Amino acid sequence: MFGRVKPLDAILATAEKKSLHRSLGAFQLTMLGVGAIIGTGIFVLTAEAAQKAGPGMLLSFVIAGVVCAVAALCYSEMASMVPVSGSAYTYSYAVMGELMAWMVGWALVLEYAVAAGAVAVGWSGYFTGMLAHMGDYASFLPNIVIPHDFANGPSGGGIINLPAMIIALLVTTLLVIGTKESAMFNACLVVVKIAALTAFVVLALPMLNSEKFIPFAPLGFHGISAAAASIFFAYVGFDAVSTAAEETKNPQRNMPIGLIGSLGICTIFYLLVASGVIGTVGAQPLVDASGAGIAPGSKEMTAACAAQAQEVVVCSKEALAWTLRSIGWPQIGNLVGLAAILALPSVVLMMMFGQTRIFFVMSRDGLLPEVLSTVHPRFRTPHVITIITGIFVALFAAFFPVGALADISNSGTLFAFAAVAIAVLVLRKTDPNRHRPFRTPAVTFVAPLAVLGSVYLFFSLSWYTLALFAGWAIVGLIVYFLYSRGHSHVGRGSVEVHEDDPGIPPQPVPPVPGASLD
Repeated sequence: MFGRVKPLDAILATAEKKSLHRSLGAFQLTMLGVGAIIGTGIFVLTAEAAQKAGPGMLLSFVIAGVVCAVAALCYSEMASMVPVSGSAYTYSYAVMGELMAWMVGWALVLEYAVAAGAVAVGWSGYFTGMLAHMGDYASFLPNIVIPHDFANGPSGGGIINLPAMIIALLVTTLLVIGTKESAMFNACLVVVKIAALTAFVVLALPMLNSEKFIPFAPLGFHGISAAAASIFFAYVGFDAVSTAAEETKNPQRNMPIGLIGSLGICTIFYLLVASGVIGTVGAQPLVDASGAGIAPGSKEMTAACAAQAQEVVVCSKEALAWTLRSIGWPQIGNLVGLAAILALPSVVLMMMFGQTRIFFVMSRDGLLPEVLSTVHPRFRTPHVITIITGIFVALFAAFFPVGALADISNSGTLFAFAAVAIAVLVLRKTDPNRHRPFRTPAVTFVAPLAVLGSVYLFFSLSWYTLALFAGWAIVGLIVYFLYSRGHSHVGRGSVEVHEDDPGIPPQPVPPVPGASLD
């Protein structure tokens, strides 16, 4: 069971068929990372982080950024060695065997599919906010208020989040058809996102009030850790940099510059935005009668927000737009909301594409039914697994709050990151002479730090999230032993890798700087 390793040479045979031109320098990699990282997390989860940590969420951003940085360095070594589809699933299969690969692939369902649901819910908050302020865009437009029951899931006091469900189904349709986004359009989305956040920083920072930062950590360091585990969602996307290792000039020098540079720039950006929120409208969490923080996205939180004399940022579903409206910039706030509405659907698309790609590779390895890798005769896309994934994403978006979905997604991501860091250490011992276009610097320090950091953030998640992850893992083990182990191609002695098969669906979204993955 543990000896079922897909030979690395068989996997690398795929990469040898592809000759990519090394053209990316440090600046291009850094910009690629900035475009990929900045997105959903900062637009949507600022209010969640404030409810968990108060002004201490500034420290949460730093902690999450550091963990991401050391994990990114490990990820880059594996990506440069194994530049083929499958991400952490493929790396684990090559190093730690089939069972671990299966568990990583199973966890990646949480990273991609659940994250797509989280982004859809975040988009819904900004979309409903825009409709409610339509008259501010143009006086002849009516303000449209979607009934509360149809704009919120059960935990938010509603019945179903209809806008979130609809956007998930629309994206599913696009993926089945195979519609391609152009590099120019994606690049424009990067400009829109960065311009919106820059406008927020420029308008909010001059109005900072130092008293708003006190108390700095109202719920203690535990609250800061919990917020860091949630805000980790705002950094995921750096793998757009690590997977470009094969196209990088002098990767040993430029990869760490691109990774650390993009994470550093984004961390500073996030700190400025968070400071703007805290210092203008305040970010103190709502607490219950005992003084404990109320869980974001819970029915108790909904009731506490309804009892407030006036809305506070921790209750807002469009924190940045709401903050600007509150400090006297309603038009700019509306434009920031519009920027989020325009940019976030492409994130849903990228997440769902990543999920279908992982499932496709697992199906082709025999670990999932081969029908899932069926390619549509006309659109040349894996329509079966895309439709199944889309239905689940739509249900996640319809009935779960954004914070819970982001935390569940983070649990899968952190598990995968820890597995990759361990794989780097194992492979350094078992195959030290293999060519590595990029080598993790100070690997005996960086890799264990990545593992410990991932474990620390993992166990800083709520018990509700950890229980869901444990349940998902148990279901995964049952599926593996009842089906996957007996149908595995490696178990049957077949280890061919057919990355260039005509059955591989064309990639509907090119990996360009405009695609935000967080």
